[in-house]
Amino acid sequence: MDNCIFCKIVAKQIPANVVYEDDDVLAFKDINPAAPVHLLVIPKQHVATLSDCTAEHAAVLGKMLALAPRLADEHGIAVKVDGSGDRSGGFKTLVNTGPDGGQEVYHLHLHVYGGKRPWRGLGT
Repeated sequence: MDNCIFCKIVAKQIPANVVYEDDDVLAFKDINPAAPVHLLVIPKQHVATLSDCTAEHAAVLGKMLALAPRLADEHGIAVKVDGSGDRSGGFKTLVNTGPDGGQEVYHLHLHVYGGKRPWRGLGT
């Protein structure tokens, strides 16, 4: 898509702070973070919204979601379990879909948020 900022990031026409890339997906730091850690995971193929996804997108959707805990771990926001089984830390994932869903960039993207809690409540 000619006007899509995320397609331009995939094409390396616009710089981004990339934290992960493979043949199918790209993950980078959000330029306007809503949390101490705020990453975006996008498919390299342009898909405007989650509503546009079909069964053919299942693999890339699964890859995007499976990447979230790996990125969370690499950025210090993964869930930690201590010796007694108590859990701490954690992160939030979010996909905004369409205008009423708060989507601003019409290229499917998964937000991965985490860190200290001033951002608590986003996406709820």
